[in-house]
This record gives sequence, C-alpha cells and structure tokens, in this order.
Amino acid sequence: MSALAWLIPCALVLGLAGLVAFLWALDSGQFEDLEGAGWRAIQDDDDAPLPPERK
Repeated sequence: MSALAWLIPCALVLGLAGLVAFLWALDSGQFEDLEGAGWRAIQDDDDAPLPPERK
C-alpha cells in the first residue's frame, strides 16, 4: 500500500510533465511543417562539388 503512495504522485507528475512538453512543442511551432522535414531528409543538395582525388 505504501508503494501506491509513491507511484500515483510520480505518475501524475510525469504525466503533467509530458503534457507541458507537448504544449510547449505546439507553441514553439514544432508541428508546423510536417511534410517539409521529410522532403529535406531525402533531398540531394550537394551545393559544393567534391575536391578532385589526388594520386
């Protein structure tokens, strides 16, 4: 029974921390451009050419 006295408040605190982190992520714009992040991951944007190999 004493374990529940520790586990229930810990679960509530962790749940509240997760909710606060999620709301912060929403407010800071983390979920604004979901498709763009996926396209940037596969985009081939080699702007500078590789230097020639020296033999």
